[in-house]
Order: sequence, then structure tokens, then C-alpha cells
Amino acid sequence: MRCAAVLVAAASLAGCTSFGTNYLRANQVDYARALGDAKKREMLALIVGLRFGVLPSFIEVTQIIAAYQFGASGGPALQLGDERVAGSMASASGSVSYANHPTFTFAPTTGEAYANAYIRPLPASMVLPLADSGIPIDLLLRLTAQSIGGLQNDTPLGGPQSDGSPGFFELLRVLRQLQLAGKLTFRYTEDDKHVDHIYLVMGGESGDDDRASDAAMARVRALLHLSAHGSQYEIGYGATPASSNTIPLVTRSILGILSNLGAQISVPPADVASGATRPTVRLVGGETRPTVVVHVGDRAPADAYVSTDYEGKHYWIDRTDFDSKYAFTVLQNLIALAEANGDTKAPVVTIPAG
Repeated sequence: MRCAAVLVAAASLAGCTSFGTNYLRANQVDYARALGDAKKREMLALIVGLRFGVLPSFIEVTQIIAAYQFGASGGPALQLGDERVAGSMASASGSVSYANHPTFTFAPTTGEAYANAYIRPLPASMVLPLADSGIPIDLLLRLTAQSIGGLQNDTPLGGPQSDGSPGFFELLRVLRQLQLAGKLTFRYTEDDKHVDHIYLVMGGESGDDDRASDAAMARVRALLHLSAHGSQYEIGYGATPASSNTIPLVTRSILGILSNLGAQISVPPADVASGATRPTVRLVGGETRPTVVVHVGDRAPADAYVSTDYEGKHYWIDRTDFDSKYAFTVLQNLIALAEANGDTKAPVVTIPAG
């Protein structure tokens, strides 16, 4: 009887000791994945909503408290009787209880933080150095640039240039060719920890014999009306160049990026016919594939990368579409950079470990 009581107590103490540490390890990964999945669904819902003119709102998870309750009880039982009838008996019993009641705290992004992160155009000094870290320059500019040297990207507002300029997409392909050849980089100068000037630099070490890269650099200069003999050109904000040694660039805001991605989504024809949304933007210049391919139907696949619903229809990105998934990831990184300039704080996850 004494041995049984000791075993129950020991098991209870051991369970309480390992319970917190085990759940700390497991929940650190689980909550990180859950936050990532929630962010993906939020971004897709915003893109689809903007496709139909829905006012976007950004709500951040500011705190998560994983409230676990674990209890264990046990004790011995002794029954005395006549040895000639039933004799004496001893037994031990125990019980375990568990409950999980997590608490989530959300905060909407408003005011100046909203304007800084989502409405104002992204600075070139924040966007372009990402190409030096390995992000494809064509994808980066396709997401963030509205025009380069007067060459227009697509726009959701309609009009004769809503599908973009053929020269814009040709420029992106040539820049990507130079990036892959190691002939393209960006240089910037800093003043008091703020980027003051940023330059596009083309070319490599002297003595290099690369005719394909030379032809690509010549094409970039022709498309952007740059000096024929330069290798370094300053990038400035605007639609027209100040000189033959500068590249005018108009960048998009986060809301502009989301709106343009939404304009490329195929929607049910009935929604266009009823006036609920505009016709889908069809790209030109050899670039006919949307930046992020979003499918629409009555039901999303169970293994979709991310899905959301709007007015009875489901929209999703395929798990097997790597290009769309990668573009979606780059978009999330751009949003994170934009939010970092405001007052948005990372969510705090509290997990009891005792």
C-alpha cells in the first residue's frame, strides 16, 4: 500500500516537472507556424478584398498567452476484513486533468503608423539593396516599381497603359540577365545612418570579355535613355530623368502592391459583368503570367499553400506553384520592412513552463 502511494505521488511530480518544458519546446514552433499561416491568409484576403474595392484593415497579433491547466491527484485505499471471509485489501488510485485556454490580443494599425507602413511609397533605398541579397531584381521591381525611366508597370486603374509598357518588362528581363552574370549591383551612401544616395552599377572587373553582358548593358542604357559610356547611374524618385546619368523611379506603396496583385487575379465573369470589379489586367511584352497566380473556384484544394473565401467563392495559391509562393514570401518580407519603420511591435508569446 505504501509503495503504491509513493508511486502515484512520484508520477504526479514527474508529470508536472516535464509538462512545462515539453510544451515550451513544442509550442515555440507551433505558434511560430500558426502566426506565419495567419499572416499568409491575411495577405491573400487583403489582395482579394482590394480586387473588389474593399477597404483594407491591418490587425496585428500583439500578445499570445498559452494558458495550460494540469492537475494530478492520487491516494491509497485500505479495506480491512475478516481473514476467514474476504481478508484485507489495499489499492491505489489517481486521476489526471488537462485544459488549454490560450488568449490572443489583437491591435489594429491606425494613424501615422498606418500611413507610414502602407500608404506612403516604399523608398528605393529600402527596396533595391534587397537585390544584392539574392532576391531576383525582376521580381523585386515588378512588385515595387510603378515606372522606371518612364516605362510603365501595369496598374489596376484602367486606361490605355493599364497592362504596362512592353519596354518595362523587357528592362526587367535584361536586368535579371545582368544580375545572374554578376554584372549588376547597387551602391549607396549614408549620412547620419540614413541612405542619402543610391546608384545602379553595371559591369565587372576590367578586362572581362562577356559580349552577352555588354549587349545587355547597352540595352539597359537604350531603354532608360542613359549615357552610352557610363557604368554608374544615380536613382531618383520621379517620372522624368534629371540628366542622362540618372534613372527616375516611381515606387509603389504596400497598398499599391496589393492592389496591383489583386488586379491580376481572375474572377468570375459575373462579378465583372455586374460591375462588382474591373476586368482582369492582362500583361504585355512577353510577360503574361501574373506575379502571383491566384485560383478561384467553389472549393479550394485541401493542400493549398494558402486560401481564403469571398462572397461564396474560394481563392487560393497552389502548393506546387513555387514561383507564386516565392513572390508571396517576398511580398511578406517587404511588408515586414515597411512595418519596421513604424510603431508596429512583434507579438509577445507567453508560455507557462512551470
